[in-house]
Amino acid sequence: MKKLFLLGVLIGLNGVLLAQKPDWHGKKCAVALTYDDGLNIHLDKVIPALDSLGFKGTFYLPGSFPGVKARLADWKRAAGGGHELGNHTLFHPCAGGGQPGREWVNPTYDLTTYTLPRIVDEIRINNMLLQMLDGKTQRTFAFPCGDTMVKGENYYDKVRNEFVAARGVTGEMRKPGELDLNNVGSYAMNGHSGEQMIELVKQAMATNSVLVFLFHGVGGEHNLNVALPEHKKLLQFLKQHEREIWVAPFVEVAQSIQPSGAKAKGTGK
Repeated sequence: MKKLFLLGVLIGLNGVLLAQKPDWHGKKCAVALTYDDGLNIHLDKVIPALDSLGFKGTFYLPGSFPGVKARLADWKRAAGGGHELGNHTLFHPCAGGGQPGREWVNPTYDLTTYTLPRIVDEIRINNMLLQMLDGKTQRTFAFPCGDTMVKGENYYDKVRNEFVAARGVTGEMRKPGELDLNNVGSYAMNGHSGEQMIELVKQAMATNSVLVFLFHGVGGEHNLNVALPEHKKLLQFLKQHEREIWVAPFVEVAQSIQPSGAKAKGTGK
């Protein structure tokens, strides 16, 4: 009787472990390539580079930015090709408030002067714009500048049910069961070499972790920048090891590690 009981417990535990194991197609780790601010270089250089290797990235668009407004048809085409369009708010507000290093923040879009209704409205308006481009209701969010608070409250709490997950800026990789889908860490790349980025991938492979890259400029157009040849080295390594690495848009990575049976989140669903 005891043997049957123990067998039942083991089977039950095994079932829980299987349910918690993400579907990474048998690969060692998951890598999401994310790109912020809707830059022209993303459309002109990054997306062709990704497509040439069969990879799909996540592009976080602030709806009011020039590279978004002037090229809506191109972003729609990118979404049709399998790339994720993520929500980076409408005006990309960041906390200024006289903080050292934040002198560049436009006073009109200083998060320290925002109200909760204002930031929520701007996020939802941007969701509407993105849905017009890609027709999707399953979407992820990225905190501009990594800032999360308005009037002492985490503003994402007001909209979290409208997103699958949110990407933050804390440089960390974690195993699926350790991830907080409301603020997933990422590694911001600025002047990094291909070898440095590849080393992060190797760490993710060794620890069976989720690794999220955060890029701005790739070959220019932003003061946070990675050279195109270095970015290419990373992509080539990922391609050479694609039997061991699952490269996917952030929304797909997040969906793969949602608790079994959890209700899918997204705008309007």
